[in-house]
Amino acid sequence: MNIVIIKYNAGNIRSVYNALKRLGHDAEITDDEAKIRAADKVIFPGVGEASTTMKFLREKGLDKIIVSLRQPVLGICLGMQLMCAHSEEGDVDCLGIFDVPVKRFELPSPNPDNVKIPQMGWNNINNVRQPLFDASLEGQFVYFVHSYYVPLCEYTAASTFHTIAYSSALCRGNFYATQFHPEKSGSVGEKILKNFLSI
Repeated sequence: MNIVIIKYNAGNIRSVYNALKRLGHDAEITDDEAKIRAADKVIFPGVGEASTTMKFLREKGLDKIIVSLRQPVLGICLGMQLMCAHSEEGDVDCLGIFDVPVKRFELPSPNPDNVKIPQMGWNNINNVRQPLFDASLEGQFVYFVHSYYVPLCEYTAASTFHTIAYSSALCRGNFYATQFHPEKSGSVGEKILKNFLSI
């Protein structure tokens, strides 16, 4: 299987590569258009700031390449947020694959549970939908690090609660995305990656 991880100024590319390696798959990290288009599966990871990253993607022409892909594509964390229409982080228009906004978490007031932003650590996923998830993944815990979220919408493929219920995964056509980091989520994350690779 030909797997490509899109190379750009993202922070977690190597950890995604290593997770695939543990599953027995080699992946190529590249920003070469021909290699991206020829891949069987494309992964669009991300840790960083939305407006800076969108500027980089546009300068490289990666924004137009990503939205035109026809094979299964998986966005992770910032990658998921950049696949949405607009982000409050840097007030920037994004790729628009999912026609929904990205919003900043607001702390509840009062805050008796001492909720913190960013959400950092383990939380569970609910109302999971195929094909990225199967019934065994309902309620399982995965690893999050984020201050911004995607509201529940028609594309929601899993939901999580942190101050509010929000989309922890999205699906539209050949595009899939997770707010959490499957590459840092142990055996549960490995199963989700396997499900994506089997699509």
